[in-house]
Amino acid sequence: MTQHPRISKAVIPAAGLGTRFLPATKATPKEMLPVVDKPAIQYVVEEAVAAGLDDVLMVTGRNKRPLEDHFDRNYELESALQKKGDAGRLAKVQESSDLATMHYVRQGDPKGLGHAVLCAAPHVGDEPFAVLLGDDLIDPRDPLLQRMVEVQEQRGGSVVALMEVAPEQIHLYGCAAVETTEDSDVVRVSGLVEKPEPADAPSNYAVIGRYVLDPHIFEILRRTEPGRGGEIQLTDALQQLAEDEKIGGPVHGVVFKGRRYDTGDRGDYLRAIVRLACEREDLGPDFRTWLRSYVAEEM
Repeated sequence: MTQHPRISKAVIPAAGLGTRFLPATKATPKEMLPVVDKPAIQYVVEEAVAAGLDDVLMVTGRNKRPLEDHFDRNYELESALQKKGDAGRLAKVQESSDLATMHYVRQGDPKGLGHAVLCAAPHVGDEPFAVLLGDDLIDPRDPLLQRMVEVQEQRGGSVVALMEVAPEQIHLYGCAAVETTEDSDVVRVSGLVEKPEPADAPSNYAVIGRYVLDPHIFEILRRTEPGRGGEIQLTDALQQLAEDEKIGGPVHGVVFKGRRYDTGDRGDYLRAIVRLACEREDLGPDFRTWLRSYVAEEM
C-alpha cells in the first residue's frame, strides 16, 4: 500500500456550552469538569500525544479561558509546592503544561461541529489531521486513535471511529453504511447519516468522537449548508467524501470494541468516574470495598 504523510496535528473542538451540566457549567467549561482528579480535556490531550500527535489546536469559545490556563504554567502554584517539598503534586501540576504544543482559536458563533473543524483550517493547512471530541474518553489501554492514524497512512483519505450500538440507540449518533475489507477491524464507509431514526439507519455502526481527516474536508465544509439542528454537520461533509473518493480519497472506519467512557451525559459521566476510580491503583482497593458495601446496603 502507498505510504501517506505522517500526521502530527490534532484538533479538539471545545466551544460547546455544556448545557446538560448546568449549573456546574455556568462559569466552568464542561471540559474542565473532573473525572476523578483530572479534567476530562486532559485525558483527550494525553490520548492525542500517545498517538504521536503533539501539535494540538483547541477550538474554544467564550468563557473557555480556564482551558488555556490549565495547559499553561502556573508559576505561583509551582513555587509554593516546590517550597513545601511536595514533588508529587508539583509533577502533576507541571504534567499538563508539558504535554504538547498547544494552540487556540475561537469559534465565535456556535454553528456546529463542522464549523468548529473549519476553524482549524489555517492551522492545519494541507496536512491530514485528527479530530478528538472531548465527550468521548478512550481508555489508554485501547489505542484507537493510533490504529486510525495507521489506517489513514496506509489507505489515505479519511478515517472515522465506529462502534456497534443497539438499534434503539442509533438515533443518538451519526450512522455509517459499511462494506468489509481484508482487515477485520476496518470497513469501507459508503455513506453516512446524522442521527437517523432506527428504521432509516443503514447499520448499527455509530460514529464516535474520533476522526482522522483529509484536508479536502475544509473545501467541502466551506460549501456545506446547515443540516440537522440548523448546524453545519461534519457528517454531511464526510458523506460527500464517501460518495466521491476523487475529492479527497476514500472514507474508512475502524471498528472499536474497547473501553469508552461517555462524559457528555450526566449518568454516563458518573459511571465513567466510578469505573476509572475502581481501576486506579491508589484509589481502587478502598473505593471498591466501599462501593460493594454501599451497593449491599442499598440492595
